[in-house]
Amino acid sequence: MTTTARLLLRTTALALLLLPPAGAAAASCGDPATPIARIQGTGDHSPMAGQTVTVEAVMSQDSRQKGGFRGFYLQQADHQTDSDPRTSEALFVYTRRSTGAIGDRLRITGTVKEFHGLTELVGIKAITRCGREPIPAPVALNLPWPQHPETLENMRVRFEQPLTVIDSHNLARYGELTLARTDQVNATEYLEPGPAAQQVTERQRLQRVVLDDGHRQQQPRPVPWPPGGLTGDNTVRAGDRFSQLVGVLDFRFGDWRLQPQPTPELLPANPRQPPPARPEQPHLRLVTLNLANYFNGNGEGQGFPTSRGARSQTAYEHQHQRLLAALRAPDPDILALTELENDGYGATSSVAELAEALGPSWRVVTTPGVDGQDEIRTALLYRSDRVQTSGRAERLNTGLFRHRGRPPVTQVFRAKAGDAGVRIIALHLKSKSCRGATGADQDQRDGQGCYNDRRVRAAQAIVQWLSELPTPDHLAGTLITGDLNAYARETPLEVFRSAGFASMVHQLQPCDASTCPHYTYRYKGARGSLDYTLASGPLQPRILTAATWLLNADEPRALAYDGPLDIKSALPWRSSDHNPVITDIRL
Repeated sequence: MTTTARLLLRTTALALLLLPPAGAAAASCGDPATPIARIQGTGDHSPMAGQTVTVEAVMSQDSRQKGGFRGFYLQQADHQTDSDPRTSEALFVYTRRSTGAIGDRLRITGTVKEFHGLTELVGIKAITRCGREPIPAPVALNLPWPQHPETLENMRVRFEQPLTVIDSHNLARYGELTLARTDQVNATEYLEPGPAAQQVTERQRLQRVVLDDGHRQQQPRPVPWPPGGLTGDNTVRAGDRFSQLVGVLDFRFGDWRLQPQPTPELLPANPRQPPPARPEQPHLRLVTLNLANYFNGNGEGQGFPTSRGARSQTAYEHQHQRLLAALRAPDPDILALTELENDGYGATSSVAELAEALGPSWRVVTTPGVDGQDEIRTALLYRSDRVQTSGRAERLNTGLFRHRGRPPVTQVFRAKAGDAGVRIIALHLKSKSCRGATGADQDQRDGQGCYNDRRVRAAQAIVQWLSELPTPDHLAGTLITGDLNAYARETPLEVFRSAGFASMVHQLQPCDASTCPHYTYRYKGARGSLDYTLASGPLQPRILTAATWLLNADEPRALAYDGPLDIKSALPWRSSDHNPVITDIRL
């Protein structure tokens, strides 16, 4: 073979080695490339998953910083889109390579992959800078979604209207907040349980977006919201709003998320308020609150951690001081409390320690025997300088409540300066948690959660018990109060309504899909009431005030006494996960 022939053979072999792989475009900038819209397709998953492709587009957002998503977002230039609203024009490129910056036109070869619902380019073989290009303009949109968000996956978007914070549960753990167009109300707060309520719940889930922090790690420190850092007196509350929401829309951990750039603006719209003022007319003030597992160890500074509640004496003292602030602020005459340790009435018991801390005039309503077999119980406390008891206290400690419930407690109270009395029953019904649920107690898929059958039977037992209690001549009526673990239109409340009781908060301030000014709890972004004062017919005209103090449920979980940030504060905010109910009774 001649020298010329050998040289020609080597040159040909080298050329063959440099050819792009099958299915991929040539490596030079501007050569044909696979359009991103073709990779995304019109469905939920890429029709080209597993194939090697070459794309050429603009880096729109970078997430290769420490703790980021280990890649960047690549979006087709505005003049190269396919104008098909059914297809996204962007991908996430999973790579640790440092080539490129926002605004660079990049030519990239890699493999298409669906990663838990997010279309990505992985196994990157080459990244070539092809100059600068204007960053694609964000797509303007509003909630509810004008189109399936899949059609905007990984693209830059801009929400034209401010969005409302509806959930901050994961703020400290993942640096995220859940937003919606407006605040959302639990469907069974205003609709009967069933298909219509379930449809509302499903629609609500489709009308949300998570404001993320662009980081993959847990426990971001500092947390991204509010500006200046989360503290006892600097917070972001459900009901606050965000404007200037611009960034990339992606799908991670089962939710559509906005990875913002630049940082949006937080607009406080739900400021902390004092409790309702007391009316001028003579009255008794009842405050009802779930204490979120108030356990005091052995009552002598030891015995921690307990089965529920604070993990240490220090944590307990923090919980104790904040609950005292919450209970004192409304200036109550009577307290109806749930989720206290069921450890008797002795000097070292939780309820005795709480009463002593409230002040020398506070007394505990006691009943003989054991208060059921649950770890927690209900309690009634009162100010003996303002209120006197009439007759003996009773507990329903039989049947359903003896082995599997928290026995309700009842006592008739009279104002020191008045003649009429009111019977108050404090109760705490079984939660919606599904642990151990069997048979009729399982979730019936009607919006009421688990153990609704048990809650209904408990309500029926209480109504029957009430009919058997003595009725003194001075009794003006009866108030049933506590944590019922049921929203306002659910069947346990219907049992009480059928017996002539009405939720005074809802009677004075009704709830609907858009308006619900008084609520006691938030669950997965929807607000509603689990705690009530239910007044008998004769007592209803005597109710001067029935309201909730929006003290706790709108605050981040991270502010709790046992929250992950260990924030020390003597303020009452987020002293529990329930809001207190405040009722003023003219007697």
